[in-house]
Amino acid sequence: MLSPLRLLLLVGVAWWIADRRGWRRARGLCVAAAAVLVVLTTPLGANALVRLQEARAPAPEACSGAPPQAVVVLSGGLVARPHDEHDYASLGLASIQRLLGAVALQRSLGKVPLAIIGTSDRGVADSLVLANLARDLGTDAASLQVEAASLNTWQNAQASARLAPALPRRIWLVTSSLHMARALVAFRAAGFDACSYPVQPRYHAPDNPGYLLPTGSATMKAEDALHELVGELAYRLRAWRSARG
Repeated sequence: MLSPLRLLLLVGVAWWIADRRGWRRARGLCVAAAAVLVVLTTPLGANALVRLQEARAPAPEACSGAPPQAVVVLSGGLVARPHDEHDYASLGLASIQRLLGAVALQRSLGKVPLAIIGTSDRGVADSLVLANLARDLGTDAASLQVEAASLNTWQNAQASARLAPALPRRIWLVTSSLHMARALVAFRAAGFDACSYPVQPRYHAPDNPGYLLPTGSATMKAEDALHELVGELAYRLRAWRSARG
């Protein structure tokens, strides 16, 4: 729904209505909005938006105080329905990169829990496939905790808070750089003192003249960034309402 192309179509309809009714100021706003949306279909605009959102994820070095004693990694989805819990080819790139980051982080910390959270409702839970991959990468099975029912980031956080045995409240949270700001809102609302460990940065600096031309990949990247911005706003409102009781 937040694709720049879809939004551009809606702006076009709004411009047509404003033109028919003689609303000059509204027409001007529509033209300005259309210009911004066209820029977002280019690598220039899409990467500017991605950089804005990714920069809001604290670096791991910003985690001060007592070191977190658990690692929580969020599933990044599947690209196909898994045949079984060992069908690693079904994992999306985000899932694989998040897990690799989490496994490396856990190894650097020693014997701390590694919780793999989430699913995408495709028959076999993402987290079960990821847990098997973690074991194949050498992770001690006794350190793994798996949550295989939550379908979105808010549910991920709430489900993590209900795991048994209970996770420490102070955790390393591993997810994609673009997703981190929204995930932190959800996990802090669930009672965690979460330190950020972002992986899979998607910002791409200018490197050729094509950076200024619209592309399909830039449009999808802008849509993902808009999804995170709007989703974070919705989560902040939800957290505020929850805090007020």
